[in-house]
Amino acid sequence: MIWAYCTNGFRDHPLDQTLEVLADLGYTGAAVTLDHGHLMPGASPAEVGRIAALARRLGLALAVETGGRYTLDPRRKHFPTLLHDEAEVRVHLLCRAMRIAADLGAPVVHLWSGIRPPEVPEQQAWDRLVRQCERLLSEADKVGVTLGFEPEPGMLVADLAGYERLRDLLGGHPRFGLTLDIGHCRCLEPYDVPECVERALPHLVHVQIEDMRRGVHEHLEFGEGEIDFPPALAALDGFGGLVAVELARHSHAAPEVARRSIDFLRRAHDMAVAGRSRR
Repeated sequence: MIWAYCTNGFRDHPLDQTLEVLADLGYTGAAVTLDHGHLMPGASPAEVGRIAALARRLGLALAVETGGRYTLDPRRKHFPTLLHDEAEVRVHLLCRAMRIAADLGAPVVHLWSGIRPPEVPEQQAWDRLVRQCERLLSEADKVGVTLGFEPEPGMLVADLAGYERLRDLLGGHPRFGLTLDIGHCRCLEPYDVPECVERALPHLVHVQIEDMRRGVHEHLEFGEGEIDFPPALAALDGFGGLVAVELARHSHAAPEVARRSIDFLRRAHDMAVAGRSRR
């Protein structure tokens, strides 16, 4: 497993310090959220190159995430999305994110659909999403990165079935991969977590992980929710991408939370391995 941590959980640390702390704790990856205080979408090539060199020196594999809450609008969370009339702003951010990812040596750029605006009928929202994703995939082909699309509770594409529908509408494009959030599986999928992982594996390019409870979209530290992690990690066996802890609201105690998280995941993984050896 490439244990990673989402940098949106280190909002009180500069990105350099975040990467150094993660490497010191034993992480071998980082999911870099392009956002204020870290690496912004408008970062200069020199700044991107400096972060890339630092990550290489620290031995950290990278992915790029684009879920910053107020990256584009200081008053409206996640505005605009790919579903809004103003979607061009989001498309520009995602295209820039792909170019940054290529320069960082990060093979995956994460994205999601957004919540359907109430004034946009559902079919129109799907049409918009398909059209914008086609544009993004054209850019992904040019720069050589893969999109990791995340189903998100409450958004137009909320679950694995929604991702599969969108992938089909895009003709099964090889660069349209899946970001699976393990907590979301417990939150709203009709299957248990290992079944969700197995269903996701053919298209899986990026994993986010945290604990969660059924029906409640709240990212929790490991052990505070309802997920049985050894079977979930056993189902992930063989996945070669980042498995990134996503605890964006825990920045006030980020180093300690990150330490507890990797310790928990290592123990859970050891239990998964031991369980397989006893079969």
